[in-house]
Amino acid sequence: MTPPDVGELAPDFTLPGIVVEDGEAITRHFSLSERRGHPVVLAFYPADNSPGCTAQLCSYQDELASFRDLGAEIWGISRQNQHSHERFARTKNLGFPLLADEKGDVVAAYGVGLLGMGVRRSIFIVDAEGRISWRHISLVGFTFQSADTLKRELQLIA
Repeated sequence: MTPPDVGELAPDFTLPGIVVEDGEAITRHFSLSERRGHPVVLAFYPADNSPGCTAQLCSYQDELASFRDLGAEIWGISRQNQHSHERFARTKNLGFPLLADEKGDVVAAYGVGLLGMGVRRSIFIVDAEGRISWRHISLVGFTFQSADTLKRELQLIA
């Protein structure tokens, strides 16, 4: 599938996920439609605990309060299971949800699958109406969009 374009409705989904808050691991299902009225940053990443993904998600964690000040949530999405996500979140002190797309259905719906690596590092900002307001899909490599770039884009839709 091809990735949704800016201005299109974001494909809705529900995935199991985990968030570690105050040392407590909370598992539940996360539905994009439940966040209508608030922006969501969907951060697709290849693998828990890999160097590039660790740098990316830790940089977002460092700015988590700023994202929340803008009314936005960050959801990390990869093909690993919840146990892997919990270890990653605890090890790196990540305080935002990590969603487990083990079957790859959401990866496919967003057109970010990549042979061999599973997931192409990608960002989709979904606005309060559920539309894609900005996206970046990496071709290959360890580079990622900075927290400052994401905050700048979120400010445009605030």
